[in-house]
Amino acid sequence: MTETDVTILAIESSCDETSVAVVKNGNTVLSNVVASQIKSHMRFGGVVPEVASRHHVEQITQIVEAALHEAQVTFDAIDAVAVTHGPGLVGSLLIGVSAAKALAFAHQKPLIPVNHMAGHIYANQLVTPMRYPLLSLVVSGGHTELVYMEKDGSFDIIGETRDDAAGEAYDKIGRILGLPYPGGKKMDEMAHEGKETMHFPRAMIKEDNYDFSFSGLKSSVINTVHNARQKGDDINPYDLAASFQASVVEVLVHKTLRAAKEKNIKQLLLAGGVAANRGLREALSAKMAQELPEVEVVIPPLSLCGDNAAMIGAAAYTEYRQKHFAGYDLNAHPGLVLGE
Repeated sequence: MTETDVTILAIESSCDETSVAVVKNGNTVLSNVVASQIKSHMRFGGVVPEVASRHHVEQITQIVEAALHEAQVTFDAIDAVAVTHGPGLVGSLLIGVSAAKALAFAHQKPLIPVNHMAGHIYANQLVTPMRYPLLSLVVSGGHTELVYMEKDGSFDIIGETRDDAAGEAYDKIGRILGLPYPGGKKMDEMAHEGKETMHFPRAMIKEDNYDFSFSGLKSSVINTVHNARQKGDDINPYDLAASFQASVVEVLVHKTLRAAKEKNIKQLLLAGGVAANRGLREALSAKMAQELPEVEVVIPPLSLCGDNAAMIGAAAYTEYRQKHFAGYDLNAHPGLVLGE
């Protein structure tokens, strides 16, 4: 390694994945180990915070060792320890933050706090260099945001959800249809087998802002299902999934395209767990190619859409260069806002 190389050990534990990665220079993944808890939470139909925290405690030490082993490095080669300190489940965050502080203290390395949503955006840096100014559509289970970045490390949230996030709506509708948790992935698959036979609302699509709202759509779908069941009518679940997804994707793509035109960007990034949604990936790519072909559209591979520590290591590289380090009093911030 040259003197300019910066190697960061990153920890992500904001929800139900325990992940540790070793990332060099913010763009090269030496290892990215992810331990999923989906099977543990599946029987509850959603993430149980106490169960998630317990799993993080059990797995964190082993995952750190596995990440170092896979990267073929020791702590002598690590320049800093980075960790997600928010937003997320407070118990889960605390396990990661405590582990990071212990490692940073034991090996006398700088400690870097990283915003989880910044991590999702910087996952794209592991695909291609980020070019500014850029716009990122961040879509996950807890967030739906349009983030404008004028330069590296600066975040301007120009639009966000007023109520439910898109990913949350997917999982709720999946539960209504009796799909196993998490329902979003299966809903996306079903949407490609069905047809849009029902028209659901496109909330706020014509309003002069970049905000989103999905609670009305969720209620409309749930009411449609309940009314049909009360009457004894059959609803084709594949057509319902296709109709629901058409509404979500149209609103997301429409607002993103409008913001991209106004902001005169060089790049459009897709980020977050719902970035894995095939319907959204295809519609956004097609619409951008048609209306803004000069803007580069970057979509991370499926492995980098979900929660993982490599994206935290990518975001931490910017913080490292700006010397944004934390003390050992670093705490978890479950409601942390991007840019704070």
